[in-house]
Amino acid sequence: MQEWLIEHKLYVAAAVLLTIGGFYYFNDSSASPEQSLQAAAQENKLEAVSEKPDQEKQDIKQPETIMVDVKGQVKRPGVYQASAGERVIDVIGRAGGLTAKADQTQVNFAEHVQDEMVIYIPSKGEDGLAVPGIAAGGQITNGGASNQQGKINLNKADTAELQTIPGIGPAKAAAIIDYRETSGGFKTIEDLKNISGIGDKTFEKLKDLVDVR
Repeated sequence: MQEWLIEHKLYVAAAVLLTIGGFYYFNDSSASPEQSLQAAAQENKLEAVSEKPDQEKQDIKQPETIMVDVKGQVKRPGVYQASAGERVIDVIGRAGGLTAKADQTQVNFAEHVQDEMVIYIPSKGEDGLAVPGIAAGGQITNGGASNQQGKINLNKADTAELQTIPGIGPAKAAAIIDYRETSGGFKTIEDLKNISGIGDKTFEKLKDLVDVR
């Protein structure tokens, strides 16, 4: 036997190597599908984690920046940046707050600000709706429902203010308020014609006296 092994040692060595190589080959082949699945799952998990912050950044919308002009009885009048959704009181705070002469009773501090809005703070004893020297194009708010051109805002005016419009009495004023509360507000001034008693002829007389902004 020993002589046979010596004579055939090359064949024996080759057989041993083939056996060892085959063992590792089949062992690796049988494990590779599972390992591949685990590796793929881990890779997908890492990709999902890395992509999530980017998706979250895209979902977060930056607030719209608007410009508001603050005039009258504030400590630092001027043009201030604001974000959509902020209110008059927020912008007045940036302007240093009110002076001792400011008439707070004429100011709607809770009103939302809009781009190009003019916030005018009247003095005590001053008519809050009389705002001299204001350039056309901006909306004025001072607690009333009239805008810069003296038009009545259909979405903000109360019953008394609506009755200052020629031809609008208590009944129509109440109907206007009821309409804006049930319909989500006036979208255009033409919506006035949806009010009972306001037809085309009446609307023609009122259209230059009212606004919806």
